[in-house]
Amino acid sequence: MPRMPLAERRRQLTEAAIRAMARDGVARTTTRSIAAEAGVSLSVFHYCFDSKQALLESVIETITDHYLGVVKDAIRPRATLHETVRAGFRAYWDHVRASPAEHMLTYELTQYALRQPGFEHLARRQHELYCAAYADLIGRVSGGPGFELSVPVPVLARYLAAMTDGLTLNFLVLGDDRAAAEILDMVTEHVSGLVRAGDPAEAVRTPTG
Repeated sequence: MPRMPLAERRRQLTEAAIRAMARDGVARTTTRSIAAEAGVSLSVFHYCFDSKQALLESVIETITDHYLGVVKDAIRPRATLHETVRAGFRAYWDHVRASPAEHMLTYELTQYALRQPGFEHLARRQHELYCAAYADLIGRVSGGPGFELSVPVPVLARYLAAMTDGLTLNFLVLGDDRAAAEILDMVTEHVSGLVRAGDPAEAVRTPTG
């Protein structure tokens, strides 16, 4: 087996864990099955992760990075704030539709962490990551002088995290893509309307990051 830097090996095992858990469920996925999925020995797994908690935290962070990456790419400067916000939501939703098993896994991870003694902090960490991700995205479209939100960024970030979390679960259960698109359009209008004054288009032309 070729030698690989520890960080790269951890990424390999984390992606293997995501595939295995999305396919088989969290409870039925073992360290042995993850090692087999990654094509490494069990000793390599234990060298990279000293506990199941460490693995699950890496899984949660990586899944968040998966969709955060596509949204960041989508919210490049556009003609208006409304178009930028809509592009971000559309990118997130395209990821949900393309990877439903991965998003379903996020809810299973939450339930598993809440029910497993000693793992409760992982569920809190998961939702803190969601809020931090949205705060970062808000920051990327709020760098110009014309952008002034009528609500604090942490409040809007928590709202967006709760909204997308609930809408994603609703879609996974009901499978109604049209209804989800209508709700995303409504939320886009709402978020765009939270800019209190100034020229939103000018704000979008000069994002941070």
